This record gives sequence, C-alpha cells and structure tokens, in this order.
Amino acid sequence: MKRTIYSDEHEAFRQTIAAFIAKEISPFYSDWEHDGRVPRELLKKMGELGVMGFDIPEEYGGAGETSYKFQAIMDEEAAKAAVAFGHYSVTTGIVVPYLLKLANDEQKKRWFPGIAAGDICLCIAMTEPGTGSDLAGIKTTAKLTEDGTHYVLNGSKTFITGALNSELCVVVARTSPPSETNRRLGLSLIVVPTDAPGFAYGRKLEKIGLKASDTNELSFTDVMVPVENLLGEQDKGFFYLGQNLPRERLSIGNAAAATSWAAIGFAKDYVQERLVFEKPVAAFQNTKFVLAECAAQADAIQALVDKGIELDDAGELSASDAARIKLFATETAGQIIDKCLQLHGGYGYMWEYPIARLYANTRVSRIFGGTTEVMKTIIAKELGL
Repeated sequence: MKRTIYSDEHEAFRQTIAAFIAKEISPFYSDWEHDGRVPRELLKKMGELGVMGFDIPEEYGGAGETSYKFQAIMDEEAAKAAVAFGHYSVTTGIVVPYLLKLANDEQKKRWFPGIAAGDICLCIAMTEPGTGSDLAGIKTTAKLTEDGTHYVLNGSKTFITGALNSELCVVVARTSPPSETNRRLGLSLIVVPTDAPGFAYGRKLEKIGLKASDTNELSFTDVMVPVENLLGEQDKGFFYLGQNLPRERLSIGNAAAATSWAAIGFAKDYVQERLVFEKPVAAFQNTKFVLAECAAQADAIQALVDKGIELDDAGELSASDAARIKLFATETAGQIIDKCLQLHGGYGYMWEYPIARLYANTRVSRIFGGTTEVMKTIIAKELGL
C-alpha cells in the first residue's frame, strides 16, 4: 500500500542513511556480531553525520526539534540491510528524551553538546536481578552523604544495553524508603559517569539475537555521584519512567514493520532463485499464497505504525495507542518472519542468510519495552476491564 507520511526531505535523508549503512556498517557487521558490540567509533561517525542530536536544541549543537520520522527511517533502512546501529536508539530514542524533559539548564550545557557530537553515549539501568518488570521492587540505593553534596550508589542491574559504549548511565535508584501504601514512591533518576570509581561491568550477556548489541550486568559499590547529576526531582523517578514509554513502544513497532518487509524481500529474492524439482520455489502456489498473506499482514502493521507516527508528531500518542501498536506489530512480525524463514528451507536456519538474523533478532521485541502481556493489560485497562 502507498505510504503518505514521508516528504521529499525524508526520502533524501533515507538515501543518506542507506549510503552510510552500505559504507560504514554492512561490510563489517559480521565481525561486530562476533565481537558482541559495535565499535565506539561508529557512534562518533553518526554524530558527525548529525543523527545523534535529534530534538537537542541547536544552541547545544543539536538539530533542534524534529519529527520522529527521521529516526523511523533509520530503523527501516537498517532492517533492509539486516543490521543495527548498536545502541544508537537507546541513546537518542530512549535516554535523550528524559534529558530533554528533565535536565536543568546547567545539565543541558554539560551534556548535550557531547551527545550531539557523538562524544557522549547513554544507557539506562532499570532492570535488576529478580525484579524484571517490577520497577517498584528496585533495591539499588542512592543515599545522600551527611553534607548533602553527593549520592552514594550501591546495588546491581542486569540486561543493560549499550553500557560498554556509554559515557553516562541513567540509573534508577531508591532514594527514599517505599510508602506502605505506594511502593512506587521513593525512586530517582541519577546520571552516573561510567568511569566513576565503584562503577563496574559484570558479565557481558550472551543473547540468541542482537549479537552486535552489548548487553551487560552492572554493579555499583559506594559510587559517589554529585547531587548535580540528579535528573528531575528526587523520589519522582517512577513517574518520569512512564512518560517516555509511548515513543519507545512506537519505535519497537516501527522496527517490527521494517523487519517484516525486509523478511518478505529476502524471501521473495530467495524463492525466485532457488530451484526445487527443476523449477523455482516461487512457481509453487503455496509460495505465492504465503508471501501474499505476509504482505497483507505487513501492510496492516505498517498502517497502524504510520498512524502512530503521525499521532506522535502531533503529541497525541497515548499509552494505550502505543500498546496496541507494539502488541500487534511485534506479534505479527514474528509470524511473518517465521513464514519467510520456512520458505528458505534449511538455508533459513543458517546464520549466513539474513533471514536467520531477522528471526533471532525479532524475538526480543515481544519482551523489551514491556512484554506482550503488559501491553494487553494496558489495553484492557483502557477498555475499562
């Protein structure tokens, strides 16, 4: 179906990103998967390209307020090439929005120029061993020193994306005991330099997919953090965490749409080349029907995602809207990619074929950013159930 959300400016940007991927990422991506991370230099090059500073005010070296459509195009082009930008989307799509809303003028002057230039990358540390989605159960503590000048951070985190390439980590920590009536109270967001004494990297976790994106355990042992690194107000962290989730879930849905189309493209090319019983696999009715079904499903995902992008641009994307998008897009993308892998036969299970990478990478989309079950709960609540 014809898409109408992009202008000529967006399409010119798309060509720039496609060329960058072809030159700077695709030739080296297999090596990065083996290494378990993209090189830090890639993020610096992306800063030079100007894509690290979306929405950062121009006075700090950023691009100023921009549409999410530019970041959506980056996800689409990466999916076409079956690659990823490392934890770029964590920095720009997840953490920077917190800073844009919560950082004071001094913090913006201190951090934004480096972020826009690609000199500072960001990660966020929420999940802890044993807590999962239960953020109210966070046990990492940040206690004020007697003179009130520093927080002393102690605890541990897990499943942290991009920490190895980050200069700053937004840590969710408990600054006050939870209320007996509301466990969500007492959490704060504290920006911690990753080279601070006592900040330590634990295991680099081995995943079944997203192999070029590092995922780590972190620990904090008496890490001294200046109070000037508190983001927003103390004890309001849980409330802040909920504000950026709709955009994050929209981005996951957009990536699902992009990988669905990429899988269809890879399968279409393969079945036209692969011969079975002396004729192309594409000649069989089953192949045609499977790909036709996949295309219709991908169109449905795309329509929902595009509507969400327009709502986001208008500042009207609600939590339930984003939950609908993420639920449908990720679940359906999983079905599409599975069917496209099946059309590859045994070769679809080989890592050298991009469909295998898409298959492994897409599974986590139903988990991170809020599980499928959490999305259903949000939607049901909006329905009054």
